[in-house]
Amino acid sequence: MKYLLGIDISTTGAKALLMDTNGLVVGVETTPLSLSTPKPLWSEQDPQDWWNGITASIQKLLQRTGIPGKNIAAIGLTGQMHGLTLLDANGDVIRPAILWNDQRTGVQCDHIRTAVGKERLIHITGNDALTGFTAPKILWVMECEPENWKRVAHILLPKDYVRYKLTGEFASDRAGGSGTILFDLKTRDWSPEIMNSLGIPAELLPRTFEGTQITGVVSQQSAALTGLAAGTPVVGGGGDQAAGAVGMGAVVPGVVSLTLGTSGVVFATTDGPFIEPQGRLHAFCHAVPGRWHLMGVMLSAAGSLKWYRDTFASDTSYDDLLAPVDNIPAGSEGLYFLPYLTGERTPHPDPLARGGFIGFTLRHSFAHCTRAVLEGISFGLKDSFELMKASGLQNIRQVRVSGGGSRSAIWRQMLADILDAELVTVNSVEGGAFGAGLLAGIGVGIWPTVDEACGNTIQITGHTSPIPEQVDVYKNHYTIYNSLYPTLANTFKQIG
Repeated sequence: MKYLLGIDISTTGAKALLMDTNGLVVGVETTPLSLSTPKPLWSEQDPQDWWNGITASIQKLLQRTGIPGKNIAAIGLTGQMHGLTLLDANGDVIRPAILWNDQRTGVQCDHIRTAVGKERLIHITGNDALTGFTAPKILWVMECEPENWKRVAHILLPKDYVRYKLTGEFASDRAGGSGTILFDLKTRDWSPEIMNSLGIPAELLPRTFEGTQITGVVSQQSAALTGLAAGTPVVGGGGDQAAGAVGMGAVVPGVVSLTLGTSGVVFATTDGPFIEPQGRLHAFCHAVPGRWHLMGVMLSAAGSLKWYRDTFASDTSYDDLLAPVDNIPAGSEGLYFLPYLTGERTPHPDPLARGGFIGFTLRHSFAHCTRAVLEGISFGLKDSFELMKASGLQNIRQVRVSGGGSRSAIWRQMLADILDAELVTVNSVEGGAFGAGLLAGIGVGIWPTVDEACGNTIQITGHTSPIPEQVDVYKNHYTIYNSLYPTLANTFKQIG
């Protein structure tokens, strides 16, 4: 029997997933990764750790399942987006990779807006210049580490460094490439205008491919290190969110993916390049050929709940923490929580935004606070839905929810009520790695299209419908929540 391998290089782990051609996951192995913060607001990783980690994960996976590498039909890649990996002419790493959550490039973002023009930048790339993206990181190295910049021969994203180590090829997928803000969203390739405006030589960037296209094959050297078979095809894959949407079956317009992890991501597929005029939503290419997506990102979603529990109830399980919430009325009797614990991205691209509780009275208990935290996170996610609707995306008919927070029935019902949408769960729980495996299967002809691959392997396992009375209550509370950030934005700047 043939199998498919999905590789996921996240910030915290190098995951290898093995699935059969019916979509059944037969094994998963993850090697933990660590990051370094050499200065405040900096975030870096050694690319060699990605390669060492995924090599170990593949070896363990093949050993544990007893499946020989020659039985793997194809490999798909996914992983953290936006990270800057720089190689010299020999293919050696020049400096640690600068990650998606690094905040050092505020000055460079301003430079990009000046050099290109903010409106023109959004028109071409679908996005404003934010510190998380790759382009400002490139400018930072050019300006702050000129000796390193002189050595640069190749610019890669994190998963594409692993692709290079596997195949010897310099290549990227179009979903990941569009997250650099060096991409022309409409042509689905690097933008000569943007690169010329920023002085970035085109020859430093890899060729780009659709998520289902073969980008190379496993080399003899990497086969010897991993246990894979030389010559195994490696497809384009996709950035973590695009591949995760494939793994959830969120690949057609109207079906939205909501990932409730440390961060919160709202992901909506579109048939064309769809841009929010102010750049408050991200617009990227999908891993699905010929499709795009809009994405809202909330920096502290379930991460806010984890902070709350660790700080105020560290000995309490999440189930016990959330159980009393059912006894508190919707709206927490006027108590609001702002979930901006690490700044915010959508709809307020503000690294200085702060979290807080607002509206305390003697009436409020610990259970009120817990419910307010869940509601505040849910309101923050609703911001992305409202922006999508205001941008003209009106046909949202289903929300597919995943991530650790989605395990709570209480929270799923609250989200359904606040979003006024049907929430469903699916049988696929491995997200990006599973999606990468599906993309690999399409690349070698196991399924003809992404739609068919998802239809054959992903099933709905649960439904949560909104309660009309709760929907009406939350509409009023959301209006108040929505007024709080604008009221406090200047205060956040003063706090610094």
